[in-house]
Amino acid sequence: MHAFAELIDRLVLTPQRNAKIRLLADYFRTTPDPDRGYALAALAGDLSLSTVKPNLLRQLMLERMDPVLFQYSYDYVGDLAETISLVWDGTEPDDAELGDLSLGAIVKQLQTVGRADVRSLVRGLLDRLDGSSRFAFLKLITGSMRIGVSARLVKQALAELGSVDVAEIETLWHGMLPPYVELFAWLEGHTGRPALTMPAVFHSVMLATPVGDKDLDGLDPADFVAEWKWDGIRVQLANLAGTRRLYSRSGDDISGAFPDVLDAIDFEGVIDGELLVGGTLRSNQATRTFSDLQQRLNRKAVTRKTIEDYPAFVRGYDLLFDGDRDMRPESFETRRAALTALIEGTSPLHFDLSPLVPFSSWEELDRLRATPPDPVIEGIMLKRKDSPYTAGRMKGPWFKWKREPYNIDAVLMYAQRGHGKRSSYYSDFTFGVWTEGEKGDMLVPVGKAYFGFTDAELEVLDRYVRNNTTERFGPVRAVRAEADHGFVLEIAFEGIAFSSRHKSGVAMRFPRIARLRQDKLPRDADRLETLVAMIASAEPVD
Repeated sequence: MHAFAELIDRLVLTPQRNAKIRLLADYFRTTPDPDRGYALAALAGDLSLSTVKPNLLRQLMLERMDPVLFQYSYDYVGDLAETISLVWDGTEPDDAELGDLSLGAIVKQLQTVGRADVRSLVRGLLDRLDGSSRFAFLKLITGSMRIGVSARLVKQALAELGSVDVAEIETLWHGMLPPYVELFAWLEGHTGRPALTMPAVFHSVMLATPVGDKDLDGLDPADFVAEWKWDGIRVQLANLAGTRRLYSRSGDDISGAFPDVLDAIDFEGVIDGELLVGGTLRSNQATRTFSDLQQRLNRKAVTRKTIEDYPAFVRGYDLLFDGDRDMRPESFETRRAALTALIEGTSPLHFDLSPLVPFSSWEELDRLRATPPDPVIEGIMLKRKDSPYTAGRMKGPWFKWKREPYNIDAVLMYAQRGHGKRSSYYSDFTFGVWTEGEKGDMLVPVGKAYFGFTDAELEVLDRYVRNNTTERFGPVRAVRAEADHGFVLEIAFEGIAFSSRHKSGVAMRFPRIARLRQDKLPRDADRLETLVAMIASAEPVD
């Protein structure tokens, strides 16, 4: 456990991406099985230790500490695992009493312990581990690492360890289980490439680069096709040899949340597309917003009513495999023709084809980009007609040209502590706009943002929150927000739609803090009617 704890500590204190990759690769190289495999699963978010809940940890903590003092400590630190690791007053048993405290041994105990014995096991481990290992252990069992390491970064470290392309790691990933002994043996050259028993594996997606100021200069529009960029989530849908899977663009298996889509597959192959909610183009029904799609995301299972209320479908972009034929080396035009033929034979309620956008010049395409025919469109995709499907992001074959973001001025209303390196700052900010209430104008929350600002701006925001707190709700603070006293934020966002889930009735897509507007008074911030008008202006005209 010491080696894993040291890795966590160093990752927390290392901001550079390449340095994190080197740390991970060195850990995997020097740590034995099965410890490194369980560490890999934990860092990638694929280690399930569902027997331990955060509430159990709070109960154990309150056995030894005054609840008010613990709440103050938690509010100050901002992270449950870090708080408990700092204040836990453990015993100091003799070395002979410690037993096996390796990462692999601890994981096996947690996976096999009965429900009645969980409390005593966790209490005993917290007593026996030192402070650093205790923190790593708590991060492990809560499943909330938040140390600036993504699953993609971990896979990149594996690629560096074995001197292979990260696309090979991603292809193998869903066909293997922790502690990944066969994977490490292959990466270290001890065995051949692992054979997969599951055919419907994830394949690294091809990515587009944003259009810059001069990127289209010298390019012939006749060499490209254009498609609308729909506001859903990019997915890969696979059905091979009887195995059906739905993956996100990062390779996460989201099949459990969309059984209706998987049940409708009546073809063999692998499609690259956009997951959306509502009606397909083939059914002549409206495609609904990302806010509606969120009702289906991040669920292990869904009810029949949820499926009926939020019907999901896939809008096809590309075809990676037609049956077992690998289409990726073929040109986009060849793949598009095969995808068109495949989609024509599928369920019109669950599959359709992303339409092409006719254009003859970049200027014409720019005008179309600015005024798309559907509010669920967030821009244009450009693809070279002769481009093969190549994993990763290369400048040239594919471009994305998004609409200009929306902007409003809003008033800071609430703030919450961040996590990880931001745990000592108020860095998650809820903002609102004005609307008419029973007693005159009032602020109503319309969104939350936790990025877009610099470290220096975070210092300014954090100081304002601390000096202008009016109420506390656990880790959340309400701040002074009046017509003539408050903090105005310029908020940029990619889209907006009506939403019954929010008190304001609207929901923003990807809100971020664009600027701190200390030059403005809160009374000059925007009104809810302005946001509603944005939705109306985005709706297609018949």
